[in-house]
Amino acid sequence: MARFLVTGCAGFIGSHLAARLLEDGHEILGVDSFTDYYSRAAKEDNVRTLDGHGRFSFVEADIATTDIEPLADGREGVFHLAAQPGVRGSWGRTFEVYLRDNILATQRVFEVAAARGLRVVFASSSSIYGDAETHPTSEDVRPRPISPYGVTKLGCEHLAAAYMRGFALDVVGLRYFTVYGPRQRPDMAFTRIATALYAGRRFRMFGTGEQSRDFTYVADAVSATIAAMERGISGAMYNIGGGTEASLRDVIALCERLSGRKLDVTHEDPMAGDVRRTAADTSRIRADVEWSPQTSLEDGLRAHLDWAEGAISRAPGAGESPREDKRRAMRPDVST
Repeated sequence: MARFLVTGCAGFIGSHLAARLLEDGHEILGVDSFTDYYSRAAKEDNVRTLDGHGRFSFVEADIATTDIEPLADGREGVFHLAAQPGVRGSWGRTFEVYLRDNILATQRVFEVAAARGLRVVFASSSSIYGDAETHPTSEDVRPRPISPYGVTKLGCEHLAAAYMRGFALDVVGLRYFTVYGPRQRPDMAFTRIATALYAGRRFRMFGTGEQSRDFTYVADAVSATIAAMERGISGAMYNIGGGTEASLRDVIALCERLSGRKLDVTHEDPMAGDVRRTAADTSRIRADVEWSPQTSLEDGLRAHLDWAEGAISRAPGAGESPREDKRRAMRPDVST
């Protein structure tokens, strides 16, 4: 048994990661600040899925301002997933939030972990690549983010390199490619598609629908994250992709087939910061930690749709958009 700190454990990937670590027999201290990007109730539901484990404890805290040294006491590693998500929300006046919750919070985690000799596995994003010139995209491709969100995630990677060189931080970064599955954030495309299908709403598509992503099922992302803690090479940045690239049109067609329902789609202009295509070259993590994705897009979408249908039946407000300004309201995000 190991004792881990998981930041952002009330979020989508973080709650799944904490559950898997508990199932594997580890002790978890989770921390989350319940930012208002989307419903606090949804995040509290995520934490409640963990409460039955005697080896789980939770602290509500903002790691950008709280003294996090006591949280690291007795820990053997840190999974740092806390962040302000969303490509489209990172423009304009909200950029300050991204600087604080992504770069500043990450710097504080690195500072404490380096001082205590703890390994950190942290969440980066495929958004650091921008519109990459080669597909599939390897970790050696020059990062060229085209959104402020991507810029902050790349900044976290540079901080990791600086702390590794300056203070011998043991750190591994994970560039997640569009993670989906049960409990996915309500602003992301798959959850909005599912909500539109089962609640009879319209789905607003920005662009032609030909934009494509390397979609990654959450259980595969979690297994990669744990493998990186156990066997990842210190200093490495790893692509985490599901191995199935599909267009948004393809996804909609598959969702319609699986649900037996027809999606009502409206089309609007593309949004700033959206990339045309992502596809992960996962050769590095396959070689270093012997990880590979196990879930097909069809199987993963079936599980996602089943969850969404149940959530909608339990709570009519499920799938509501995050609290946001008018420029980004109701804009489905297909980023990580």
